[in-house]
Amino acid sequence: MNELVLINKDLLDEVVGKAQKSPRKRMNHNFHNSFSDPINRMLNAMEPGTYCRPHKHENPDKREVFIVLKGKLALVIFDDEGTITRVVKLIPKEGFYGVEIPAKTWHTVVSLEQGSIAYELKDGPYDANDDKHFASWAPEEGTVEAEAYLNEVLAQL
Repeated sequence: MNELVLINKDLLDEVVGKAQKSPRKRMNHNFHNSFSDPINRMLNAMEPGTYCRPHKHENPDKREVFIVLKGKLALVIFDDEGTITRVVKLIPKEGFYGVEIPAKTWHTVVSLEQGSIAYELKDGPYDANDDKHFASWAPEEGTVEAEAYLNEVLAQL
């Protein structure tokens, strides 16, 4: 039997607290029961300084949606060479709530405020082998170069 899923302050605070303690400075809370689910749904808490390597969802093509519930995030779009082509700041207090990212679009999300958390939806199923195609022009997560690259991106916002 399906159960009602509540998204409330206590749950947001719990996931944000886990992100703040995480070495990666982010944390997901999945609502889908299986990676084979046709729609992946999750909370995605991100703290300033977390680095999500620019990527796209292609082969298989997947859309991705971010709806900010609390805090401030920025969606950064790139062209094929890694040049920033668009920045969308998602700030609910200013009336900017979310964005749907089309498949085959190079992007990253950066946190602009402590305690930021979004509801994320992405076409499933999830397969770690082909879910994200990382940009060759962006450094790998966890490297010294990644921190410098993130700072370069932030400077352009």
